[in-house]
Amino acid sequence: MTAITKIIKKRISCRSYSDRPLKNKVLQELSLQISAAHTGPFGNQPTFKLIRMDNLTLQEWKKMGTYGVIKNARMFLVGTIKNGRMAMEDYGYCKEILILKATALGLGTCWLGGTFKAGEFAQTVDLQENQVLPTVTPIGYPADERSLTEKIMRRVAGSDHRKPWPDIFFANDFSTPLTRGQAGKYSEALENLRLAPSASNKQPWRILYTAKLNTFHFFLERSLQYKMLGIVHLQDIDMGIAMSHFEITAREQGLAGTWRVDTNAPKKTLLDYIVSWQSET
Repeated sequence: MTAITKIIKKRISCRSYSDRPLKNKVLQELSLQISAAHTGPFGNQPTFKLIRMDNLTLQEWKKMGTYGVIKNARMFLVGTIKNGRMAMEDYGYCKEILILKATALGLGTCWLGGTFKAGEFAQTVDLQENQVLPTVTPIGYPADERSLTEKIMRRVAGSDHRKPWPDIFFANDFSTPLTRGQAGKYSEALENLRLAPSASNKQPWRILYTAKLNTFHFFLERSLQYKMLGIVHLQDIDMGIAMSHFEITAREQGLAGTWRVDTNAPKKTLLDYIVSWQSET
C-alpha cells in the first residue's frame, strides 16, 4: 500500500470540529501548499485561500450558510477560478490535492457545494466578475464525537459506501466489467479513484480501459437531480477529484502517463466523455 493510499483511506467528510486552533507548524506547512501556484490537467489555474473564522459572530456564521451544517470550524479553504472550458475539472483536481495534504497533517475537511451562500464568501475573497467560487471547505481538527446533524447527513448520503468495481470500471466495452487482474499495476490507482468523494456520494465516474491502446477513458454519468438544479458543474468537480486520486497514485507507483482528450474515444449513451489517461508504462 502506497503512502497516498493510506491518506486517501483516512480522509472522510468531517462536519464536526474541535474548537482548538491549528498548531503553528501545521498551519505554516498547509499555508505554504495553499499559496503555491496550481495548474490542472486542462491548463486552468485556480487560486486558494484560508479564511479565519475565529472572530465571526453567530449571525455572521449564519450568513455564511454553514451554521447547523458545520460545527466549530475555525478555518475555511476557499478556491476561485476563471470560468472556462474544463475549469471545474481542474478546480476539483487541484483542490483535492490540498485536501489530501490537510488529511496528511491530521486535519479534517469536507467538500461543501450548495450548502453555503457564495455571496458572503465571495465578499471575503473579493471575487472578480470573471471568476466563480464553486465550493468551500472547513478545515480543522475533527471533534471527538460527530454531531447529530453530521450523523444524519452521512447516513442519508451513504457516505461510508462506494459502488463496487463492476459498476464503474469496464474493459474494452461497457458490457464487460474490468477485473483487478486486468487492471494490473493500475489496480491501486483505480481503487483510490473509487474511494474519491463526490456530491451526494453519487460516484458519477465511469472508466473504460482499452487494453490494446493501454488507455483509460474517463466518462461522467450525470445525475438528473443536478441537471434540474442547474449545478451540473458539481459533478465536473467530482471528475477532477477522481482524476487527482488516479494520477497521484499512479505517479507515486512510478507509472508514467499523460492526460489527453481523445477525439476517437468510444461513445456511450447517457455518458459524457471527459478525458483519457494514456499509459506510457
